[in-house]
Amino acid sequence: MKHLLLFALVFEITTSFAQPKNLVPVQVERWGRYEITLKGPSEGNPFTDQWVKAEFQQGARRFSVNGFYDGDGVYKIRFMPDATGEWTYTTKSNHKALRGKTGAFVCTASGAGHGPVIVAGTWHFKYADGTRYYPFGTTLYAWTHQGEQLQEQTLQTLAASGFNKVRMCVFPKYYTYVEEEPALYPFEQSGVPMQTGGQAKWNWDLTRFNPAFFRHLEKRIDDLAKLGIEADLILFHPYDKGHWGFDSLGEAADTRYLQYITARLSSFHNVWWSMANEFDFIKSKPRAVWDAYTKTVIDNDPYGHLCSIHNGSVYYDLWKPLFTHASVQNGSAVADFGRAILLKNALFKPVIYDEVCYEGNITQRWGRLSGEEMVHAFWQGIIAGTYVTHGETIESHPGDTLFWAKGGKLRGTSPPRIAFLRKIMEEGPGPLELADMWKDEQTAQADTNYYIIYFGKQMQHDWVFNLPKKNAPAAGARFRVDIIDTWNRSISPVKDSFELAQPDGYRVFDKQLKKIQLPLRPWLALRIIRVENKKQ
Repeated sequence: MKHLLLFALVFEITTSFAQPKNLVPVQVERWGRYEITLKGPSEGNPFTDQWVKAEFQQGARRFSVNGFYDGDGVYKIRFMPDATGEWTYTTKSNHKALRGKTGAFVCTASGAGHGPVIVAGTWHFKYADGTRYYPFGTTLYAWTHQGEQLQEQTLQTLAASGFNKVRMCVFPKYYTYVEEEPALYPFEQSGVPMQTGGQAKWNWDLTRFNPAFFRHLEKRIDDLAKLGIEADLILFHPYDKGHWGFDSLGEAADTRYLQYITARLSSFHNVWWSMANEFDFIKSKPRAVWDAYTKTVIDNDPYGHLCSIHNGSVYYDLWKPLFTHASVQNGSAVADFGRAILLKNALFKPVIYDEVCYEGNITQRWGRLSGEEMVHAFWQGIIAGTYVTHGETIESHPGDTLFWAKGGKLRGTSPPRIAFLRKIMEEGPGPLELADMWKDEQTAQADTNYYIIYFGKQMQHDWVFNLPKKNAPAAGARFRVDIIDTWNRSISPVKDSFELAQPDGYRVFDKQLKKIQLPLRPWLALRIIRVENKKQ
């Protein structure tokens, strides 16, 4: 039993199709991974000739879960239980060796994670167990396609970074700053590469997947899970330019790929689906296919993982219910006050500005933010009730490894300041919203007991204590204040306390019009927390 529990802690249980009646059922943690392994036919093309699935049942609840072929005559079905207690299953298939297999396992209370991330309260996120989740992500497009040593260094960097989400591509990337051939490819090769004009032309059998490619991806997703990091998987991207042809497989091959990857990965609790990065730059895929592709993913994911699509120049129809949240490229939205909230108010779902340009020093304009600008973008997103993703494109010499593309080490100045902001958010009572979005673009609140005011680039000697009238508590409420230096990562309590007077127009001031003395520098914020009134 002790060994079985250890297996459950790493989220992977492998079982044969039958369990002797005298054995205690296998145990797996809630939101862990239960895996059925079956031996079946290997002749012909098992990827297209055979299908297998299982129906998992607990009481009146049923989940139909697709299986997949994992090579060498092995078929697998993976399930992520979301409730404790006993579950039973029965397999179905078009082949007699794979159908009619039954079994059971016991789901225990989770001790290793909070479950998948879901939408909370229209605009925000939480884990399935109710714990608040604030996405503080970074960009690592092709990190899993690099050498083993660099991948391990990337994981070490992430462990110390404070980031809790990674945007990453499934397919390898052939683009400026990342043009190496990966060790593994997603499809089997049909023959050897042909040379055309000095360049290799790959011949892929698009009906046969390479299980080793996907096993490696799975390992890295599990590595991220151990660090508490969500894997925001980019299913398609335009950074191929005909080198491998993975951006132009055709609709039939695209659909097979989506069915295969959802069968393999839907049971991973830390997976998000990003249908594409810069979908509008993938010229081989007309706009009309994206609804069908998204529906394929949703229909083949029994757990309803988060799903979105990312734009280049033109937004997709992010208002559609197919998408759980908006993944947006727009640097100007978080460059100044009052902009980030506009998309949120239009879409009525969580908004993540996943690409706002990157902290870096490369020649391309999208990779030249200063550390201060990157941190400022995060604060602008947070006070508007939205979220921002980091990326780093710093090179110390030509040909250097850029974290944004390959991973490795972080060199920028923004990551520790972003981690500082994450800590502030996680210590607070809940997500922020602008307290009065019509009259105040700098003051956010979690509730009437907790406010954050962000000054950004603005510098001033002092500040008269005041809050928006809208959503403010009644006169007599008392508050304490912390001065937050967002760049130097310091929090300085103000000695005085403040008491609200009656509203004056759209504002509520301290009854004595008290002022707070401020350091004359930019990037300051105030944390305002309600305290108990003194006894009369």
